Amino acid sequence: PVVPGDWVLVADAVVVAVLPRTSLLRRRDPTTEAEQLLAANVDVVAVVCGLDRPVRHGRIARTAAMAWDAGATPLVVLTKTDLVDDADAIAERVEAENPGVDVLTLSAPEGQGLDDLAAHVRDRTVVLVGESGAGKSTLTNALAGTDVAAVGEVRAGDAKGRHTTTTRELHLLASGGVLVDSPGIRAVGLVSDADAVAATFADVEDLAEMCRFTDCGHTNEPGCAVTDAIRSGQLDPARLASWRALRREAEAAAVRADAVERRRRGKQFSKMVREVKEHKGRPPDERP
Repeated sequence: PVVPGDWVLVADAVVVAVLPRTSLLRRRDPTTEAEQLLAANVDVVAVVCGLDRPVRHGRIARTAAMAWDAGATPLVVLTKTDLVDDADAIAERVEAENPGVDVLTLSAPEGQGLDDLAAHVRDRTVVLVGESGAGKSTLTNALAGTDVAAVGEVRAGDAKGRHTTTTRELHLLASGGVLVDSPGIRAVGLVSDADAVAATFADVEDLAEMCRFTDCGHTNEPGCAVTDAIRSGQLDPARLASWRALRREAEAAAVRADAVERRRRGKQFSKMVREVKEHKGRPPDERP
């Protein structure tokens, strides 16, 4: 299917071809377990987190894995800095928890940080991903310079927002670049492979390679560089837990993909067998 970000060939107002994709952002729908395509030809996946609610490290790590799986670069955007007093400290913590991922802080109403975000968007295709009420539509309007996306209120009790954006919408920016605003995603299910998880947790992977045993479980084995890093304070135990969880999820996704492929091949084989039987049952002069 065609998704936002696809480039198509049009003739006489009819789409006649979808051009080859350079990247494809996808997730696993937690309700149906099916693969959901979010956007194509994406250069940057911006994980938008509103500071009017707790910043969820696991969600950032999962979305970063989605970005690496797509062939894009993850970017964390912390919005609503005007609502907290320690925005810089939060940003430093998020940077420490996600090595190699750029973190931006901004306040759209005050115009703070928008130039930094515009620099990341310029001449690129960027998709905004985050919870409802995190400020994605507000950022879209700020970058577009006009109200192209509806903006809703958030509940005071839990900072949850309504789904003011109900479909993924693509906007061409006058400053150059393409912005895809997406509906709030409650759950980030992975369909990525182990390589995407390894890219997200390159620091943990590097430590694991230094363990004495190649099959180290990183629990109580002697010569484990991972547990040594935790004891010395170099590695946060929560990051190791996230690495384990996403590895398990990626492995489960691979098993599901193999099962789907086996069923597909089984159906092809069954069809071939039926055609052979039909072929044998025909008189010689009626066979193709």
